[in-house]
Amino acid sequence: MMDHRHRGILQSLSETTPAQWCQAFFLVAAAAVLAVAAMPDDAKTLLVDYGARKAPSFPSSASSSSSASASATQTSEITTPKNLSNPHKPKGWWGGMLSLMSAVTSWSQVPHSWFGAFYALSVGCSLFWLGQYLADGHVWRLIASKQVENAPSTTSSVALSQVAVGWTMMFLQGARRVFEHAAIIKPSKSTMWAVHWLLGLFFYLFINVSIWVEGSGALLDKKLAQSGDSDAMIKLALGIPAFMYAWVNQYRCHKHLANLKKYSLPEEGLFQNFICAHYTCECFLYFSMAIATAPNGAWCNRTLLCAVIFVSANLGVTASGTRKWYAQKFGVGRIANRWNMVPFIF
Repeated sequence: MMDHRHRGILQSLSETTPAQWCQAFFLVAAAAVLAVAAMPDDAKTLLVDYGARKAPSFPSSASSSSSASASATQTSEITTPKNLSNPHKPKGWWGGMLSLMSAVTSWSQVPHSWFGAFYALSVGCSLFWLGQYLADGHVWRLIASKQVENAPSTTSSVALSQVAVGWTMMFLQGARRVFEHAAIIKPSKSTMWAVHWLLGLFFYLFINVSIWVEGSGALLDKKLAQSGDSDAMIKLALGIPAFMYAWVNQYRCHKHLANLKKYSLPEEGLFQNFICAHYTCECFLYFSMAIATAPNGAWCNRTLLCAVIFVSANLGVTASGTRKWYAQKFGVGRIANRWNMVPFIF
């Protein structure tokens, strides 16, 4: 019976499409982020916070740290004031667990500047998959063939024009972030937990497959390349302007954050309405990609929509922490009329 069950599991895994693997990664990662966010504050602080909001190693007293702004995905440098918080050490098994978490996270810190690897990897992946397609490479064809072979017969392929636009969007986003990291973001001595960094690397690996995998049918079969072309044009007409709006405004947000003086609150542009306006733009960017690359008969690309769920959950947790940090540092009144990240919702 056990062997039969194992064979059934292996068969199910072998029949899973590459798109479903990407979707599973995004959803499992989102669930993990939310699970950590639901933990008690003392544990969550150790596992989630970085940059200016990063707590000192438990159970030592709070100390000052030079770091990037908590809200800025590595953009503006702010120094945490001394004795912002000084929690008492819990006793018993929970105190021991916290001490273990503190030790593990302390031993596995990486420079916050390593965020630059995310964007270099994204651009590299974009160029890799373009080269694979143009050269009819083995890796690309293996994934695309597996997608077409295992996808239900009723599944519509994304049109070739949509795949091209989706790839261009992802390349532009990665290239702009590389430029920002090299020319705009100020150097920081801040550190982050290595798990955050690894999660980011895996995200960019999966998102660069997600951007084209649901168009495998059109990529492999030229007869399907223009399928649903009129339907595709409507989605491109919606997705491209939305992407450009978010793309330009995220650049403005990052530039504003990079130019902030220490201990100052971002208040220009979209920051007048949002605590983490650059996170709002990030979610909008990927949502516009999901619309632009939606297959015939659907308004969203399911794989990229799962990516949006992960991005929203991941950044939403940080945005919530940033609001608390700002309220503690600048006062509740300064941020009372701002949304964290999503207008009218969060």
